[in-house]
Amino acid sequence: MKTDFASRLTKLGTETAFAVSQDAAEFAAEGNKVYPFHLGDINIPTPGNIMEAANRALQDGKTGYNPSVGIPQLRDALAEIIGFERGISLTRENVVVQPGGKPVISKFIQALMNPGDGVLYPNPGYPIYESQIKFHGGIPLPYGYLPKPNGFSIDRDRVEEMIDSNTRLLVYNNYQNPMGGESDQDEMDWIADLALRHDLWVLSDEAYFNVQYSGKPKSIVSLPGMQERTVILYTFSKTYAMTGWRLGAAIGSADLMKIFAKLSVNDESCTNHFIQYGGVEALTGNQDGSQNILAELKKRRDLLSTKLNEIDGISLFTPNSTFYLFPDITELYHQIGAQSYEDFRCRVLRETGVSFCTREHFGTPLPNEDRKYIRFAYSGITIPEIEESMNKLLDYFKTSNSFSPA
Repeated sequence: MKTDFASRLTKLGTETAFAVSQDAAEFAAEGNKVYPFHLGDINIPTPGNIMEAANRALQDGKTGYNPSVGIPQLRDALAEIIGFERGISLTRENVVVQPGGKPVISKFIQALMNPGDGVLYPNPGYPIYESQIKFHGGIPLPYGYLPKPNGFSIDRDRVEEMIDSNTRLLVYNNYQNPMGGESDQDEMDWIADLALRHDLWVLSDEAYFNVQYSGKPKSIVSLPGMQERTVILYTFSKTYAMTGWRLGAAIGSADLMKIFAKLSVNDESCTNHFIQYGGVEALTGNQDGSQNILAELKKRRDLLSTKLNEIDGISLFTPNSTFYLFPDITELYHQIGAQSYEDFRCRVLRETGVSFCTREHFGTPLPNEDRKYIRFAYSGITIPEIEESMNKLLDYFKTSNSFSPA
């Protein structure tokens, strides 16, 4: 039997945070304590009322096929809640339920991008953007960010330089993974103007839209002229601690959602039936559980940020959204004589048990980058573990001046 696989597979990337998970698991298997800051999973239980609703549906026999677009109750709830939060009018015809948020990325690209079309996407950013662009024959156009006192801003000059007549799509992830970056109104207005001037379709990845510790989130879809050219990626994973449930939705124009529905029929037939009733409860039921999740995440953020800022050589701002911190570790990187991001990451893991992702896990660094960053996810680690791990990290870097390159 021939073992030659399809050549297009060479263009398919992966979510490299899972490779870090494997390293951490192997280190733990050797009998070591690991402090898991690497994966954006949540170790807080899904709220009980959501689990009860899904269980009721399971017991009621909601175990068969259902419409590829999703059950009407969930589509209606999504249209109402998302429309209200973003100040736009939606109906169920604007909603196609998905098995998680991630499928929205590939379906957006399949529906709107032809081979050879250019796609702007954030870098550092979620690695599946680039993977899907390349896999489907697009031209990846990564745009970067510039550090500022209270976070990061999009490198507007780079974006403008890359756009040409072949540029068709723009991926925009406000409340951003991995940086926790957040657009101010001026930046969001500029993105909207850019899309209108160049007739771009926009994927608004809003996975962390409701993970806000103060104030109210904003969506680009609310700006004039943007609703008809924007697809919202919605997921239950973060807000309701439902990462393993695999439940999300695409929200966009009714005509485009018909294409998404056809792609869903081809890809997975339909989203799991009984868990959709959990989604209805998540949106329309008691919200104490989601508020408790947010409160716990805020405690972790505040503690981790305080502890990291106690380490000489770390520069860090505390974002108001997501559950990530993205500290600048340039001084520490050089202090221990690191030869690469991987050298830095692996040495810290071996010496302290602290496991994290680096900037390289979120796209190839751009040519103008001269600072070093790592990402801490605090969604899967407890308060006592944060305390313990940061003490180990502080002790390690206090004595690291004498270390030589590995």
